[in-house]
Formats: sequence, C-alpha cells, structure tokens
Amino acid sequence: MELIEILGYVGALVIGLVLGLIGGGGSILTVPILVYALGLNPVLATAYSLFVVGSTALIGAVRNMFKGMVDFRTALVFAVPAFIAVYLTRAYMIPAIPEVLFEFRFRESEITITKNLAIMLFFAVIMLLASVSMIRNKRKETDVETEVSYNYPLIVVEGAVVGTLTGIVGAGGGFLIIPALVLLAKLPMKKAVATSLLIIAIKSLIGFIGDVQNLEIDWSFLTVFSGLSIIGIFIGIWLNKFVDGKKLKKGFGWFVLVMGIYIIYQELTS
Repeated sequence: MELIEILGYVGALVIGLVLGLIGGGGSILTVPILVYALGLNPVLATAYSLFVVGSTALIGAVRNMFKGMVDFRTALVFAVPAFIAVYLTRAYMIPAIPEVLFEFRFRESEITITKNLAIMLFFAVIMLLASVSMIRNKRKETDVETEVSYNYPLIVVEGAVVGTLTGIVGAGGGFLIIPALVLLAKLPMKKAVATSLLIIAIKSLIGFIGDVQNLEIDWSFLTVFSGLSIIGIFIGIWLNKFVDGKKLKKGFGWFVLVMGIYIIYQELTS
C-alpha cells in the first residue's frame, strides 16, 4: 500500500474526529480524500461520501436521541423534501448528466468541461461557502428554549435545496441545515446541531440508495473506510471534553478554505 493510500485511510479517521469535535464539517473532507488520496472518480466518490457521512452522522444522532436533544417534528418537516430531492438527484439527475458538458476554444486551446470537472468545481465552491460559515461563526450558542414555530414554505424550499446540493456533492450540508433550523424553526443552537445530524444521516443514506441502483459498490472498502470514520467520531466526542470546539471550528474553516482553493487550482490546471 502506497503512502498516499495510507494517508487516505488516516483521513477517514480525521473525518469522524472533526465531526465529533465540532459537530460538523468533517464530511466536507470526504470527497477530496476519496478523489485525491484514494483515486476514485468524483461520481463514485460523492456516492461513497453519502454512505460515510450518513453512517457516521447516524452514530452522533443516536447519541443525541438518548440525551433528548433531537426535535423529531422539526426533523420531519425539514427532512421530507430533502429526502425526496437527494434521492432523485442521485438516482436520476447525476446519471443523466453527459460525460462531456460542453467544449469551447480559448485563444489557441480547446477546453473541455467534463462531468467530473464540473462536480469537483461545484464541490470546491460549496467548500468555500462552508469555510466562510465556519470562520465567521457569529451565531450565538444559546440553549434558551423558545416556542418552535414553522415557516413551512421556506422550510420545504430549504430542505429541497439542501437535498439537491447533498446529492450533487455528497456532503452533509450541516452549514446550511443548522442556520435554517435556528432561523426558520426557532430551535436553540444545541438542539439545531443535534437535529441536523439526524437529517444529515437519513438523507445521506437515502441518497446512497439512489446510487446503489446505478453504480457498482465496493462494499469491503466502503465498510473499512466508514468504520474508521465512526471510530474517529467516538475519539472526537471524547476529546471534545478537553478542547475548545469554537477555536477548532474557526481553524478548521481556514483549512477548508485552503482546500477549496487547492481543488479549483488542481482541477483547472490538470
């Protein structure tokens, strides 16, 4: 096994570690690790990412359920459109995208925009948005209970948008879900984080079901990679007792920003 592959499996541990430490963000690393360290093509990498993210988030969600932190009604209202959108995206939209989107001439060069290139560039943009959310992190960490109220039309739209984005890039979308639960359903921050893990887990795994219909899955590899990520989340939860999660989140945000820029550079120059 080459060093780059070993680093890829170490990366699986880091994905769970970050999720356990800061409650989100780790899933944004899954696709780059699978593509650049383990050599998977972007379509397969986004599929595997859905399974890894879903199974790892499910562990955190079950833990939160036992603590009484999950608002099931809010999860249901938000999640139904997200479930539908992510499944349709993976089962029908991604397979329908042609391998070559378009070609054009720039100066003396013929430039081809492929499906894989478009997915990676779009993923990089999502990484940049996620990094800004983590770096700024101006949301107040409050546990004050307020009456949950629902802006149903906006929640449905937000759920559908997040589901579609999850389907395209294979990331959990916590940086979009948590603000929506806080602003649109008036959930306290800790409950929003806990509830978002359940939404991420189920919609990611449902999206993966759409891939099983279209792709050949290497279950042995996927089981090992996901297992390492799950071990990582338990380590992260334990370390969270000793480490300041807020500072880590901001630092991780800067790392994600650099990674997003690197992906754009790598894809446009390779």
